[in-house]
Amino acid sequence: MTRSREGGGAVYEQDAGMRVVHLLRAITVELDRMGERFAAGHDLHPTDVRALICLLDAARTGTPATPGTLGANLGLNSAGTTAVVDRLERLGHVRRERDTRDRRRVLLKVDESAVALGWGFFGPLIHEIVAVMGRFDATEQATIERFLGAVHEAVALKRTIQD
Repeated sequence: MTRSREGGGAVYEQDAGMRVVHLLRAITVELDRMGERFAAGHDLHPTDVRALICLLDAARTGTPATPGTLGANLGLNSAGTTAVVDRLERLGHVRRERDTRDRRRVLLKVDESAVALGWGFFGPLIHEIVAVMGRFDATEQATIERFLGAVHEAVALKRTIQD
């Protein structure tokens, strides 16, 4: 049984689910703090960092990234999305390109210098997380991936319901 103080009163937690919720929350706070430090050190707004992550994820999955999809992912209107893309373009982190299949459509591409900048800052953490995963056997790794995937789906679904 674990004892924690929350909201001023003593709460006894017997549920492993709540311990995991608190660990996920702690990880989220630490990752947010790292993202804020990265943003501040490179004249970026935290939304700019989220935009770069969205664009990098799109590139990793082979999904075309347009200003519209970026805005939807960030929860921004058209003007807000344009402001983010303009800032990132001005800093040399993102470029706009015409889609070769549909010249009316603009695609957003992350510049290699921005990728290098991100790896320089977040690379050591990424390598440490990969090393941590290596401490688990293949069955445990599959369970961890399944768990995190299911948590991600639950959070994303709850967010879209609340939007």
